[in-house]
Parts: sequence; C-alpha cells; structure tokens
Amino acid sequence: MIVDANLFVHIQKAALELKQGRLIGLPTETVYGLGADACNAQAVASIFNLKGRPSDHPLIVHIANKNGVHFFANNIPAFAQALMDTFWPGPLTLILNRHDDVAFAAAGGQASIGIRMPAHSVALAVLKEAAQLGVMGVAAPSANRFGRVSPTTAPHVQDELGEELLILDAGACPVGIESVIVDCTREHPVLLRLGMLTVDALSKACGQKVLMANELLSGAPKASGTLESHYAPRAKVCLFESQDLMLALQNQLANETGGLTIGVWSRTNPEVFEKLSADPSLKLGTIFLTMPDDAAHCAHTLFSTLRELDAQGVAQIWIERPPSSPDWAGILDRLERGAH
Repeated sequence: MIVDANLFVHIQKAALELKQGRLIGLPTETVYGLGADACNAQAVASIFNLKGRPSDHPLIVHIANKNGVHFFANNIPAFAQALMDTFWPGPLTLILNRHDDVAFAAAGGQASIGIRMPAHSVALAVLKEAAQLGVMGVAAPSANRFGRVSPTTAPHVQDELGEELLILDAGACPVGIESVIVDCTREHPVLLRLGMLTVDALSKACGQKVLMANELLSGAPKASGTLESHYAPRAKVCLFESQDLMLALQNQLANETGGLTIGVWSRTNPEVFEKLSADPSLKLGTIFLTMPDDAAHCAHTLFSTLRELDAQGVAQIWIERPPSSPDWAGILDRLERGAH
C-alpha cells in the first residue's frame, strides 16, 4: 500500500510497523529501501525471505543521527569519524566493528556491520520516530528482488514486492544509485562499493588515501551490492564504446526482420537516433533514449531508465559506456554489474 510520506500520521504508522516487527518501503536519497528493525532477528529474516537474498549477505543499518553509531559499533577509528563528520547525513556507508550483542542477523553473521545516516527528510523522520519506540536502527537494503534493478520510486517498490507492503511515497530518489561503502575495520579505509562520492573526496575528508579493495592482501568484509552480477533488468544489458554502438546499430538496421527489440541508451548522436525514430519507412523494433551528459543527472535516471525499457518489452538494452572520469565511476560500476 502506497501512502503519502508528507503526512506525519504515515511517518508514525511506518515507525509503529517497524516496532511491531513488520517491513516498510522507505525512501532515501539513494534508492528506496526495504526496512525492518535491525535488532529484530525475525523481522530481518523477513527481509531476506521477501527479497530472496542469501542470509549471509549483510544489510546496511540506517540511523537517525551520528551518535547512533555507538549503539551498533565499537573501536571507531579517527578516519571513520572524519568521514562521518564530512558526509553524514549522506550517501556513504561505513563498515565498522560490531558490538557482539547487537544486529547479528542484519550483519549477516559478520563481526562487522554497515551503517549510514541517510540525507532524506522522510527517512530521518521515520528513523527518529522509530528510535523513540526503541528501534535504534533500521536495516534497509534496496526494496527489490535480490540482484535486480533497484527502485527509485514508490511504484517501483510496489511492482517488485506487492501491494501489502506499507510504502512511503516521497517521489523519485534524488541521487538514484546506492551509497558508497568504505570498510573502516582495518588500519586504512578501503572502498568496497563505488557511488557518487569520489575516491579523492573520501581521501581528502579522512586525511589518508582510501584504498581500493583489489589493493588488499587479504579479503574485505562482505558488503551489499558487491557481487559481480547485480542491478540487472530482465533484458540483457550490453555495453558499447560509442563507435562500436553505432556499428552494431547499423548492422541491426541492415538486418532487421522483425527479430529482437533493442533499447538504446546513448549520450552521443542523439540527432541520428531521433531521425531514425521518425523515419516511417524503417521497421526498426528499436527504442532510442538519450543518456544525460552529466553524471549526477545520469545516476538519477539510471535505474528508472532500465525499468522503463524492461516495461516496453525489449530483449536487449544497448548502452554507451559512460566516461572513465571519477564522477562517472559509480554509474559504470552499476552498468557493468548489470551486464555481467
């Protein structure tokens, strides 16, 4: 059931649902989450069951304020505190050493736990109301079936998980892809998942270089959204360099006989695509969409675009590979995992 998140009575209802061990659909600045009381093992198990997610794949716990981190974590290093001070509330998750007696199920049984403070007024309102009821943190992975495209609107959540779930509708998520994840359980910060915060910005904030996971000599903790195959629509995703995409399209158009329907999402040559789309003599079976030129706008529309093309029944989605600059890294990460 989708309800208006602007009505405080619905915020209170969502907090009560959490207290009573039920699940909610929760908007954040990144994507919509499927929330449960992080300290209620049975409620957390409901998240894994509804998503079809392995129970050893840890969840991210959302908290109402920075001080809430101490309820779940200990031995917090200075660089982690610096990251909190700079980017919280915001799209940054920190992996910290977990208190032994809290959130075992939400942590996937690990000795560490992922925590973030979201930068979304509705999410924070729910978290604050829930905390007053004794719910100290909300475990909230993306509100979709495991491995599929993340939801960025309330209808996306309902389409994925059904009408019985209480879903707070606050419109489209402003960021559009999941948070950066930084492991803070060792001597140096380690980036486990890319997002819209760059490595340089993270390094500057914490006063030391943030390492990449492939630079480690030993394995990093498990973290959300780090499987090779993830964020995948039903249609097959194929990534192309700009020139290769045009060659593939030329071949597709030359051999089009009513076969595969292709969805194309590209930054370059939009005028060519518009001309092809308007040509009534071509029976293309191809849908052209223009990718935004700036990374922030592209991230905001990424998952909704994949869902839109899926809804139109395309068999394959051909996407122009985004630029290799740091501000596009999180988008490229999602596309590569979706295409894996």
